[in-house]
Amino acid sequence: PPPSLWAAVLAQVLLPLHAWCPLLRGGQQLSGFHRGTPRAVADCRLHLCFLHFSCVGVEEEEAPDIDIYHCPNCEKTHGKSTCKYRAWPGWLGETPDVKPVQNGSQLFIKELRSRTFPSAEDVVVRVPGSQLTLGYMEEHGFAEPILVPKKDGLGLAVPAPTFYVSDVENYVGPERSVDVTDVAKQKDCKMKLKEFVDYYYSTNRKRVLNLTSLEFSDTRMSSFVEPPDIVKKLSWVENCWPDDALLAKPKVTKYCLICVKDSYTDFHIDSGGASAWYHVLKGEKIFFLIKPASANISLYERWQSAANHSEMFFADQVDRCYKCTLKQGQTLFIPSGWIYATLTPVDCLAFAGHFLHSLSVEMQMRAYEVERRLKLGSLTQFPNFETACWYMGKHLLEAFKGSHKSGKQLPPHLVQGAKILNGAFRSWTKKQALAEHEDELPEHFKPSQLIKDLAKEIRLSENASKAARPEVTPAISSDEVCFGDREKEEPPSPIEASPPRSFLEKVSKKKT
Repeated sequence: PPPSLWAAVLAQVLLPLHAWCPLLRGGQQLSGFHRGTPRAVADCRLHLCFLHFSCVGVEEEEAPDIDIYHCPNCEKTHGKSTCKYRAWPGWLGETPDVKPVQNGSQLFIKELRSRTFPSAEDVVVRVPGSQLTLGYMEEHGFAEPILVPKKDGLGLAVPAPTFYVSDVENYVGPERSVDVTDVAKQKDCKMKLKEFVDYYYSTNRKRVLNLTSLEFSDTRMSSFVEPPDIVKKLSWVENCWPDDALLAKPKVTKYCLICVKDSYTDFHIDSGGASAWYHVLKGEKIFFLIKPASANISLYERWQSAANHSEMFFADQVDRCYKCTLKQGQTLFIPSGWIYATLTPVDCLAFAGHFLHSLSVEMQMRAYEVERRLKLGSLTQFPNFETACWYMGKHLLEAFKGSHKSGKQLPPHLVQGAKILNGAFRSWTKKQALAEHEDELPEHFKPSQLIKDLAKEIRLSENASKAARPEVTPAISSDEVCFGDREKEEPPSPIEASPPRSFLEKVSKKKT
């Protein structure tokens, strides 16, 4: 029989006996990890040596990628093991004999770095922090990403650049359980913060681990970070959610991101269609941005539904994907519905947050419905999205009544947003759907009455607007409706501050 057959027989029959692993016979203390199974073995063909994956530091999921395995002893004379060739669909073409690249793998990252993308300058608006006001947002809308080069005037508070990852551990707590993503596998696992920090500072990182879901608003570190003023003024949760509500406010405003070099987060729409802000304290991050056009969202839903979507680079399915590099000290605002992925070219420490608002109600609702159809679970899922909508609906009802008394009209985007919300309320309270949605209904709410009253106020507002034409009717300012200004406190820093293009190319090209 061929040697491969003998190898299979030995693996199935003899290898479960620990004595057959040379590393154990060599006297190494591996009893806690040395639990090999017939499937979890590496076969060194040079001298028919069999070793358990756990004994030689090989992940079982990596085994299919190994072409020729050399055990630690054979590596000294014959070199390291070799891997099978893998191709990235859409770049080198798919063939039945070539296994596609897994998003997040080392080969994927290498190829991604070599590609060229249209510049984000075509879609990203640069605005000084002092100009990013409610008036600006209302006039220009929030349909495209906004990059603020410096945090001056933004109202954003973050620690000094001398703040380190070890400080995060200190102020959050070493025993805090965190969700970490294994980038190569695009799978999540739990570990203690101190374990992740030890990994971060280790000189030999065998895996690329990415921490992006550390929400710290309930920790000592919270006093050092405040979201930008515009976020606090627009946020439904910040302004409409009662402080005495039985259901606590969703904690989505303060995230800490600790991303090592080559970390990658695949394409996604933020949960609930929430908008996001990112500020890089150290290092840099690369964002791959795709517009939330109807065609792109449909393609995204189809891609997410595919069983092998982790082997398909979503940017290849749309006409344009823009590359935006966010450098140290810069802040990026991503609007509702944008589809984006992130790559970390160097170790990075950043802060971020999510918020719902009235400038993009229609897109938020569409993204939420896509999320529900896909049944997506997310580490940064927007908790109680529907509850936030109900509270905003109640706030809008009071705003409508106030506008009638003052003789002023609400801004058009608020009237339109109220109509969309009321349509969602009707859908959620239908007899056949109520059981699925009633858990998110706030206490003491009378949904049918709110729906009826809100519809009446919308109708009155629209009639008044028609009757006022062609005269110009004064409109209530955003500051009056969108919750007004709040006093801003600058939290102390824990550490002293120190001094247009062609379609997306499908063939990999080296940058010149």
